[in-house]
Amino acid sequence: MYFDPKTNRFPYPEDTDKHYLQVKKNKGLIFDNQYPYIDKSRKFHFLQKLFRLFYLCIIMPITYIRLGLKVHGKKNLRTYKEVIQKGIISTCNHVHLWDYLGILGGIRPHKPYILIWAPNINGEFGTPMRLLGGIPIPEGDLKATAAYLSAIEKEINNGGWLHIYAEGSMWEYYAPIRPFKRGPAFISCRTNKPILPLAYSYRKPNWIRRKIFRQIACFDLHIGEPIYPDTNLPMKEREMDLTRRVHEATYTLAGIDPKENVYPPIFNNSKRVDYYTSTYGVGYKGSH
Repeated sequence: MYFDPKTNRFPYPEDTDKHYLQVKKNKGLIFDNQYPYIDKSRKFHFLQKLFRLFYLCIIMPITYIRLGLKVHGKKNLRTYKEVIQKGIISTCNHVHLWDYLGILGGIRPHKPYILIWAPNINGEFGTPMRLLGGIPIPEGDLKATAAYLSAIEKEINNGGWLHIYAEGSMWEYYAPIRPFKRGPAFISCRTNKPILPLAYSYRKPNWIRRKIFRQIACFDLHIGEPIYPDTNLPMKEREMDLTRRVHEATYTLAGIDPKENVYPPIFNNSKRVDYYTSTYGVGYKGSH
């Protein structure tokens, strides 16, 4: 049953792709064309395996409990196993600081890479993000962008999995599916690999979670079916068409009626729709 938390606790920005969490640390990393966007060194690989073991044993069980997580559609991972093994891109609405941890649990044993806002990699949680597959997105440097694209496209073409949050930022407990940027479709069309839509929806928490832990909602993760680019269309139209279809699949997986999703499918300097209230961020004290 569809549940919309309709919370005003978080300071959702006016622009639908903007961040509101403050990154408190800057490690000074430079994301240029020399940066190892996908680090294949023995040292990094060893640290990554150790941290993934820590995730499986400690973090994943806590994540399931913290989010009240239920996963639906895992059969699609088996049905499309051969497709996934040839390389795939996934997308999802970004609705909690821990939601990628839930995705890792939901799609295990797959170990995807994930594109991450560069300041987060430079921030206080940058190291664990990198060890869980985080790749910073370089900005304002064409050579760096070329190196970054080359690295991720090579990984996908070699059978890798790349996760991208197409909305561009995290808005906690936000129900409508915001407009998607065309980055996932751009990479999909360049590599001719499909996009696997994922979506979070919400459940009303039980009395203990509501009253004692003050939890706004519990989370359901839905795993969809791969969507391919239409190679009969010119490249730009192909990207637009694929973005629309993935956006539609996302809000359908989340249980939202097409008539009730308040945003268009493609980001175009899109602004927040105050479908519930114009006052956001009441009592906000940081991420939960």
